Amino acid sequence: MATGQNQKNRKNNSMLTKTGKARLGPLNLSQLGTMLEKSTKPKEQAKIKRAMAKRPPAQPAKEEAPSSATAGE
Repeated sequence: MATGQNQKNRKNNSMLTKTGKARLGPLNLSQLGTMLEKSTKPKEQAKIKRAMAKRPPAQPAKEEAPSSATAGE
């Protein structure tokens, strides 16, 4: 039987398909990066790289200067 199917005493893992392959959709860039490092299969690596390319690039957090620092000058 496939690994992800619901059975009487087994919960279905939402991060895996019914054939046991990982779902890449809900993962963020950092999770995909760690998955890419651990992967040894070229086909898996290609899928992960394609999923990373679909994601928008990570934007750095905007650093806001405190309002009191600019008002004092």
